Amino acid sequence: MTDETHVHQETVQGDQSEDVLGALVSERDEAIDRWKRTAADFDNFRKRATREREEYVTLANERLVKELLPILDDLERALVAATEHQEAALEDGVRLVHQSLEGLLARQGLKEIDAAGKFDPHVHEALLSQPSEAEEGSVIDVVQKGYKLGDRVVRPARVVVAAPLGGSDG
Repeated sequence: MTDETHVHQETVQGDQSEDVLGALVSERDEAIDRWKRTAADFDNFRKRATREREEYVTLANERLVKELLPILDDLERALVAATEHQEAALEDGVRLVHQSLEGLLARQGLKEIDAAGKFDPHVHEALLSQPSEAEEGSVIDVVQKGYKLGDRVVRPARVVVAAPLGGSDG
């Protein structure tokens, strides 16, 4: 093999290596570019999702506030009746406001927690235990009603729980 042939083969192999290297560099650059576009797309998606969630909350709050406005009007009428010493009208007004608000909250999915029966720490908050003839651990009084929104406890019922009677033996 002559020196010229050997140099020619090295040049061809060098050219092929450069072609392979160039292809790999190009492939790498394309992959990096795709990764950057994907990262930017994900960032835009995250921002859009946050914006849509905020809009949804605002819309839900607006709907609830619109439903509360007539109740606010009823309260104002009840206050006017109170300043005019119309006790019967005041009592009727407060009762109507209570019914309106209770109905609105029920339509939103609010339910009163049943506090009867055995104490349940998932839905009850024991304020104190009191000696009672009732079964130990049962709810004997409700200090404050509790509520659920769907399956989620919004406020536990605040209750008094029965404790055993501490009888004296003389």
